[in-house]
Parts: sequence; structure tokens; C-alpha cells
Amino acid sequence: MLEERKLQKSKISLMRDYKFALLQGIMMVGRTTVDDKVNTACTDGRDERYGRKFVRDLQEKELNFVVAHECAHKMYRHLTTWRKLYDEDHTLANRACDYVINLGLKDLDPQGRTVQMPVWRDGPQRGKPMGFIDERFRGMNAKQVFDILKQEQQEGGEGGGGGNEPGDGFDEHDWDGAGQMSEEDKRTLEREVDQAIRQGLMAHAKIAGTDAGGMSRELAELMQPKINWREVLREFVKSVCRNKDKSSWRRVNRRMLSGGYYMPSMIGERVGRIVVAVDTSGSIGMVELTDFLSEVKGIAEEVSPEKIDLIYWDSEVAAHEEYDDGGSNIVSTTKPKGGGGTAPSCVSRYLKDKNIQPECVVVLTDGYVGGDWGSDWPAQVLWCIVKGDKGTVAGNGKTIHID
Repeated sequence: MLEERKLQKSKISLMRDYKFALLQGIMMVGRTTVDDKVNTACTDGRDERYGRKFVRDLQEKELNFVVAHECAHKMYRHLTTWRKLYDEDHTLANRACDYVINLGLKDLDPQGRTVQMPVWRDGPQRGKPMGFIDERFRGMNAKQVFDILKQEQQEGGEGGGGGNEPGDGFDEHDWDGAGQMSEEDKRTLEREVDQAIRQGLMAHAKIAGTDAGGMSRELAELMQPKINWREVLREFVKSVCRNKDKSSWRRVNRRMLSGGYYMPSMIGERVGRIVVAVDTSGSIGMVELTDFLSEVKGIAEEVSPEKIDLIYWDSEVAAHEEYDDGGSNIVSTTKPKGGGGTAPSCVSRYLKDKNIQPECVVVLTDGYVGGDWGSDWPAQVLWCIVKGDKGTVAGNGKTIHID
């Protein structure tokens, strides 16, 4: 069909432009269809749908803008990240997300050589932009824009000027469709978007050349995959510390039998020890520590380790606390000690000297270790770097950054 070919041509045009090559991978996420039931354009964060008449009536650069806009919604994960804003105020959430995207697209192509915002063809708005754009919101995310619009609305305004009448725009946001995705679908989409962003960055570098400009620092940072450190931490511990207990019907659970229930008993080995080593050289405060240990406690409840060894260190091991109950009171009773230099090797030496053989080691640090990442660790190590340089990668084990 004519509209399908026009839409395909638009995507190819964007892919060949070195600035919009950033969206190459995102364009391949989900399905792209022309839908007679859609008035303009729509996405649920995965699939894109475009109204047939809308596509037919748009000029080439206008359609390019709309396609890039829908892909940006997917890239920024707007329909999952800002669901709470939508629940609070549908209209303002939609507009806040659009303000962020439209200003970013304008910055990518200020001369309008590849993309141009659609304009109204008739009516009182004829010739004016169909989408929201306002220089006041430069450098902000959707939540920051939403808060400003909300305040203006409470003060008696309409919640932000810029371009058109309240509630208007050239696309629709399928929040309900996004909300109906299963948890597994959401996790799959998250992985696909992360991979697509990396593909886009590589495509941009290949087409533009490694030293070419055209991408702002803010956009580059925003496009970097955002890792959910809690999920990574949980998956790491569970992957190396799976509970070895198994149920068996060969032996009846006597405690349940006394209550009239015939249930299997548990056999096998328990999970061993987990070492959590916390850098107390000064950068990590109680807020970060409490958040981190709360997550460790929750993970321990799932894998049921024999013991949690909580070690505080700086240039030397300053304290060693042991929790035999899965860390049920680890947050409330722990007493951090230390505050000198930073040398993770003191932890690996300590574990060796004390003959501690854990299932895994999780280290919380600011990453400023002067190249000293320890050696001869007795188990797999996950380095959780907080407040440190985002480019820091440990010399061994796996590294994640905690915002």
C-alpha cells in the first residue's frame, strides 16, 4: 500500500542520516503498522501504529519527525518509566513526554534538513506546530517538566504554553497497552531496548565517524543503557547461590504430617556463605548503605544462605559481622567502621587468612582504588560502584554502577 511504502521510506531516510542513525536499533524493536483505527500516530513503548490518512497527508520531513518522535518514546521508555505521572494526570504526562522529545529532535536537526514538526493544515491553528515545544524545558526530563506544568495548572494556568491548545498533539500514547504487558514481556522489552540503543550508538559512530559531532552530551548520556542495579545484584547472587535444598517424597515431612498434611521433606545441601564487603573510606553514606543492605537482606530471604559475612574495610578490614539468620536484622544492627584509605586487596587477603570460602563476594565501593582490585578472590565478585566515575570497570569480576 502507498502509506506503508511511505512509512518504510521514512525509516530508511532516518537510518541513513548520521544524526538519526542513533535510532536504527530502536526502529527495529516491536512492530510498525499502518492502522485505520488510529487517528495520528501511537506507541505502547514497543509497537508503533500510524493512521493511514495521517501518513498520507504528511509531507516527507513531517513524517520523518513523527517516526523519530515515536521511536524516542520507546528509547526513553516513557510509557513504563513515567506510569505514575500518567496515573496522576493523563494530559500533563502526555505533554511532558512530548516536550522533552520535540525539543531534542529540534536540537538534532535545527535547520530542518531531515525532520520538521508537522503543522496544522486548517482551522484556527493553521500553520502552527502540531506538537508541544518550549525552550524553558531544555535539559529537563519528563518528571521535571511535569512538575512545572502541574504547578502552573494549580496556579490557574493551563499547564504550559508552547505551540498549541491544551491536550492537542500529533500522536497518542498507549499507556493502557503498555500496562497490559506481562512482567516477562516488560523484561524482554527492556533488554531489547538496551541492545537497540547500543546498536544505534555503533551505527551513529560508523556513519558519522568517531570524531563527528551532532550528538549533545545530554543526549549521549540519556541514550546509554540504564541498568537496574537491584535486578543485576539479585540475578548475580541467585545465579551463583541457588538454594541446593530439594524436596523429596521419599521422606515425609513430619511437622506437616502432625497437622494432617502429607508433604515432602527437604534434602540436600544448603547454600554456603555470602560475603558483602563495604568500602567505608568516606564516600558511601548511611543512605546508600541502608538501601544496599536492604536489598541484600531481600535476596538472602530468597536464596537462604548459611551465613552472611558483612565486612567493613578501607585500607584494612575494620570490622567483620556475621549473620546466621539470613540477615534478618542486618540493617538495624550493623555498626559500620573504618574511614581511612581504599584498598580492596585487604579484603581478599582477609578472606584467605580466615579461610572463608563463600559462594560469592559482593563489594560496595566508590571505585577510587588506585588500580587495586584485589587478587585471588575465593569466589566470583560483583563490584557495585556508587558515586564513582561511570567509566570505571573493576580489574576482575563483574562491575555495575549504582546511581
